[in-house]
Order: sequence, then structure tokens, then C-alpha cells
Amino acid sequence: MTYRILICDLVGLAFGADGQPDPSEVKTRIEAKGGVFHFGDAELYSVSNVETLHFFYLPNLSTTEEVLSHTSQGQYDAVIAAATFIPPQAVFHQGGVRIGAGTGNMGSTSWGGGNGVGGQAPLMNTPGFNARATAQMTMKALLRFRPDLPFDAIQAQVLRGEFDTGKDLRAFPTAKLEGQTIAILGYGNIGMELAKLAFAFGMRVQIFARATHHERIKADGFQAFETVASAAKGADVLSVHTGLGRLHEGRYANAELINSEVLQRLNHGATLLNFDRGECVDTNALEAAMASGKVANAAIDADIFKDHEGTLSGPLVPYLALAEKYRERILLLPHAAADTDHPSRVAGAKQAVDQIFDALIHKRVTNLKGDLPFGYTNAGTKLGTAD
Repeated sequence: MTYRILICDLVGLAFGADGQPDPSEVKTRIEAKGGVFHFGDAELYSVSNVETLHFFYLPNLSTTEEVLSHTSQGQYDAVIAAATFIPPQAVFHQGGVRIGAGTGNMGSTSWGGGNGVGGQAPLMNTPGFNARATAQMTMKALLRFRPDLPFDAIQAQVLRGEFDTGKDLRAFPTAKLEGQTIAILGYGNIGMELAKLAFAFGMRVQIFARATHHERIKADGFQAFETVASAAKGADVLSVHTGLGRLHEGRYANAELINSEVLQRLNHGATLLNFDRGECVDTNALEAAMASGKVANAAIDADIFKDHEGTLSGPLVPYLALAEKYRERILLLPHAAADTDHPSRVAGAKQAVDQIFDALIHKRVTNLKGDLPFGYTNAGTKLGTAD
């Protein structure tokens, strides 16, 4: 059989000799497995008589219109994507792999949308490889706000020759992270990595997670909680790592998981970190909490897209008004925490290539999301690593 696979995101973030992001490591992986790597659209190549997997690299697709112009008629059998939104009308009869853990951007009805429920093709992901990068970026965001020492203002005063340590430093009292409490929601790969980092800073760690994770949480030396609200009680920092959960009747299970009740359980002046899915937080509740001072700072890392007319969409959009209102107190990132690390992206892309080969040639599905289509076998879970 001859298969055509679309790669619609960068699979290398380090720059090559030509000054462009270099996909050569993934190209080499494909060729080592007997596949062919093409730069450009399938329409540019004649591959009908070459029986293998052909991967077509179009990393600059972004808008729905651009994606559908290449996919609405089933021009490709499968897709590998990272951040690009795959609209429902995109057709991939043999499946798709998301480079990363979440699959909310994988909207094709070929596999039943981002939840992978329904459809005729398998939906897969590549969990684990970017967990450490995401946890580190989450911690970096926390350190932006806590300890809350205004580095820029102090440095400017120093450079003007206006700062005397003995007399002026008293105007900038702060508090270390040690002894403060962080509530981590979710104990998957990212939650576990963040818990280790927080503990290393001397923080008290309390975790909400599904009951099956409680023994692991306790074995790791942390406290497990049965509900989100109980984990949030008395916390100085709240960090979300649950994912959106399953889709039911048009609503994800964890949409607006962080609501007024949860936010009110936090200590006054808390920090909210959402490096998971933007929809997990009720933005109206967050605005009220920031207005009252219950939440002093927030850092959000979520997708944002712009169409050919310049219209913005995606889960980061509802936070833009908050950023205008609380500019110095909020940090917005375009889902960059795990998607800017070259080794992580390459590791995830290589794993995605392996999973595509296995699914198309052997009908074995690794890291299945949602339903297993007829004719496939489930090969279980494989956690990747960028190390």
C-alpha cells in the first residue's frame, strides 16, 4: 500500500545551515524505517507506484482555511500535528497523532474529534516527552511572581545611581517560596514533575488526582485530596494539569473546573497557573478573584489562532481582556511551554512517526485516545522522553 501522511507542524525547532528550523532528525527517522520524506504538498509528487509511507512536510499551515485546502477531500491518509488546529471537516481515513499529550486541537470527525470518541480512524498522542519542559516552564512562571521582588524597577534605580542597599532595600520586602503551599491538580507526567520541583523549593505540596493515583502520591511523600476544592484550600499557588477530560453532550468534563468555589478556597493573594488547557478556568470567576485580590497573579499558557482576516480564536482569547485590565499581574503565553524545546519536539515527532508506521502497516495503535476502531489492536501506552 501507498500512504500519504501530512506533517503540518515543525518537527525541529533548532535552526539549520539555511537559517530555517531543521527537520533532518525526523527525516532520517522516516527514511530509516523505509519511508520517504517530502518537502511540500502531495500534489507536487507522483507517489502512486511507490508502495511505502510518504510524509509530506507543510509546517506553515495554520488557519482553518489553509488546513482544509489540503485535507477536506481526503488528500492525506493520516496526519501528524502539534499545535495546528485540525478542523472537523479535515478527512484522514487512517488516523492522526498529536505531538504532545492533549488532543483538543485534533478536531477531525474522522476519529470523532479531539476526544477520539466515534469515527473510523484512530486518534493517538505522544505523552511524556515534554512533561519536564512543561513543568519547568510552569515553575518559571511562578518564579516570575514569587518571590515578588520587582527586579526591573530595582535595576533601573541601580543603573541611575540612585540605590543604596543600606537605606533603600527595606522598601522591597518579599517572601521566599519555602513554606508556601502549592495545590497541583492532576498527577500525570507533568503534575509529577512539577511536584518534584515545588518540593525542591521547600513548598508544601497537596494534590488532587483520580483515586487510582493516590497510592503513588502518598508514596512520593505528598498529600492526596479527593476534591479540587479541598486541595485548593489554604493554597498559595494553584496549578492545573488535569486536561479537559472526556466530551459529553458538547461539554468537556473539566471545562471551568477552576470556578469561584475553588478560587475562594485559596489564600488571599494567591497565584494561579494554568499551563494545561485554557478552558479549565472560568475566566469570569478569575476576573472577580483578581478584582478582589484573592488571586494576585495568573499565568496562562493556551492556544491562540488567527485566520486570514485577522480574527483571533482559541482558548487564550477570553484572557486577553483580563491582560488589558491587569497587565502587570497576568502572563499570557500561546501554548509555548512545551512547544519551544527542540529536543522535546524532535522526540515527540519521532515517536509520532513510529506510531503512524505501526498503525498503518500493522494496525496496532499506541497511545490511543478515545475509541479503538474496528480492525485495530491496542498496543497500550508508551511514554516518551526527550532525554
